[in-house]
Amino acid sequence: MSALLDIAALTIRFGGLVAVNRVDIKIEKGELVGLIGPNGAGKTTCFNMLTGVYEPTSGTICLEGKNINGLAPHQICSKGVARTFQNIRLFKSMTVLENLLVSLHRERGYSLAEALFGLGRFGKREQEMRTKAMEILRMLGLDHRAHLPASSLPYGEQRKVEIARALATSPKLLLLDEPAAGMNPSETAQLAKDIQKIRKDFDITVLLIEHDMSLVMKICERIYVLDYGQLIAQGKPEEIKRDPRVIEAYLGGGLGGEQHA
Repeated sequence: MSALLDIAALTIRFGGLVAVNRVDIKIEKGELVGLIGPNGAGKTTCFNMLTGVYEPTSGTICLEGKNINGLAPHQICSKGVARTFQNIRLFKSMTVLENLLVSLHRERGYSLAEALFGLGRFGKREQEMRTKAMEILRMLGLDHRAHLPASSLPYGEQRKVEIARALATSPKLLLLDEPAAGMNPSETAQLAKDIQKIRKDFDITVLLIEHDMSLVMKICERIYVLDYGQLIAQGKPEEIKRDPRVIEAYLGGGLGGEQHA
C-alpha cells in the first residue's frame, strides 16, 4: 500500500538558484511529521510546491499514489490537502463563522439561481454547512467566538481559526506552516495539545513546519531536516537531537530546549 504522501527527488530552481534540491519525504496515513531547518532552508518552498503555488522543476509529488504535480491550488485542495500560512491570512472583516463558511463554499451543492432566489437545495445546504462549521469550532473550543469579527480575537485564537478554516475543507493532509509563530509559551503549550487533538479527532495526517524546537520535539513522531534546500537528516526526535549535521546547521542552538532555531 502506498504512503499518503510520497515526495521523490523534489527540486525547484529560480533562475540560477536551486531552492530545493532532490528532496525525498514519505508520510504514512495518520502520522504527525515535522519539517525543520534554519531560515531560508526551503521549508515553505516545499509547502508551496505541495499546494500548487509553485510547480516543481523536477521530481514528483504523489498523494495516495497519484501524481499531483502541476495541479492548481484549488485542485490540490479538492484532493485533500489543506494548509495554513506563516502570516495569518484570515478575512478579518468577516466573523469567525464566515471565515469557515468560505472554505465550505466548494461543498455548497446548489446552483447560482437557487442561491439568488433561495430555492431548491439552497436552504438545506446552507444549514448543513453552518452545522459543520460550528462543529469544527466547538471541537477547537471556539464556538463561543463564532459571531465575533476574526480581527477581534487574541492572536493565539486567530491562529486556531486559521487551522479551523483549513479543517473545514475536510483534508486528508494538513500542512501547518509555523503555527506557533508569535505565540507566548502558554499559547504554544495549548497549541501542542490542539494539534494532537486535531490529528486524533479528525483522523488526519499532519506535516508541520516550526521553529519552536520544544514544540516539534514534543509532538512529532518523525522529523525531516532541510539545510540550504537539501535534506540533511531524518528520523525520530531523539535521533535528530543527536545528529551532528543538524547540530551544526543550527549552530548548536540547543535543539532539545526552549530556544528557537
